[in-house]
Amino acid sequence: MTIEQQISGMALQARRASREIATVSTDVKNRLLLAMADDLLKRADFIKGENLRDLEAGRAKNLSAAMLDRLELSDKVIDSMVTGLREVAALPDPVGEVTEMIKRPSGIRVGRMRIPLGVVGIIYESRPNVTVDAAALCIKAGNGVFLRGGSEAIHSNLALAKVLQEAIAAENIDPAVIQVVPITDREAIDAMLTMDKYIDLIIPRGGEGLIRFVSENSRIPVLKHYKGVCHLFVDASADPRMAVDLVINGKTQRPGVCNALETMLVHRDIADTFLPLAAGALAEAGVEIRGCEATCRILPGAKPAREEDWGMEFLDLILAVRVVDDLDGAMDHIVKHGSQHTEVIATESYGNSQRFLREVDASAVMINASSRFNDGGQFGLGAEIGISTTKLHAYGPMGLKELTALKYIVYGDGQVRG
Repeated sequence: MTIEQQISGMALQARRASREIATVSTDVKNRLLLAMADDLLKRADFIKGENLRDLEAGRAKNLSAAMLDRLELSDKVIDSMVTGLREVAALPDPVGEVTEMIKRPSGIRVGRMRIPLGVVGIIYESRPNVTVDAAALCIKAGNGVFLRGGSEAIHSNLALAKVLQEAIAAENIDPAVIQVVPITDREAIDAMLTMDKYIDLIIPRGGEGLIRFVSENSRIPVLKHYKGVCHLFVDASADPRMAVDLVINGKTQRPGVCNALETMLVHRDIADTFLPLAAGALAEAGVEIRGCEATCRILPGAKPAREEDWGMEFLDLILAVRVVDDLDGAMDHIVKHGSQHTEVIATESYGNSQRFLREVDASAVMINASSRFNDGGQFGLGAEIGISTTKLHAYGPMGLKELTALKYIVYGDGQVRG
């Protein structure tokens, strides 16, 4: 059997199983998710044993300490996955929700109902916990899920899938609703991206190279974000201490994530006083500043920024800093160099804050709040499957509702169109 035939067979099974899970009641889905959580705890030793095979292979390949950390399924990570399953079970079920019911002059009543997407394909790297998080959200939203993880986590992903599938089968539901590709060859991704007959949506999670490859080669609609180049604009009216707190939290709390700050823009009128204040706090946190000419004049210790630094997702303790003339200058910079992920303004000006909200195009635009809040859990979604920086069909953190679509429904009592 060729790789394409194997992927096609798995995708067909996922499609058939997705029709079953789409009709399952909320109570059954919740019971299923709780059983999956319990089984992860019961099978923790098996999961950690398979994870150890990946960790040993990763060390042999000299994977970085950060990569190995993301790969490890420790007791803490397993507990986190269990908590996530239970939290998703407690969330409201969006499937079947009816909104916007209106009566038309013809007498028909027209509304919209939330329905599952079908089969959601997810291509991801490194983090085996994504296997459980994605399965939980997709099942609660009534979808099948088709997962292709990174080769470095193959044993971990297959072990997690086995535990989840056994829990599903115990509830007399087709376990093929969760599929994990057992093939590490890149050809498996190529084949998966052609399965538009069976897979309804692809969500790539990983580096920019992976996401661009998927976007350029998929026959299936892709929800993506290439990178998170997030900005903080410090307006002339900003409270300087608050602005320092925002840049420190945004840059240093977790510098390697997509909602971390990468660039700070500072209004020219306050640059002479604010930049030394911010630089002191950034230096204490070990942050390297790469500045424009004006920034380097005010902060002699800053490194001159290169042109590519303005659109760079550093994912490290590095911050690009530019002095801009005004709000328009800041927004022009964001248009040129931003990635439509998260943009923040620090200001006490109501007018400037509202212009920033209306005119800046990003999945989340914030006034006087850290970029780190652009997260499904922080926004009250309970959990997320990723952050989309494309507008069709979701923009921003993707929770349960974003894993559904809306169809029109019509009630009549015999009306015919004249």
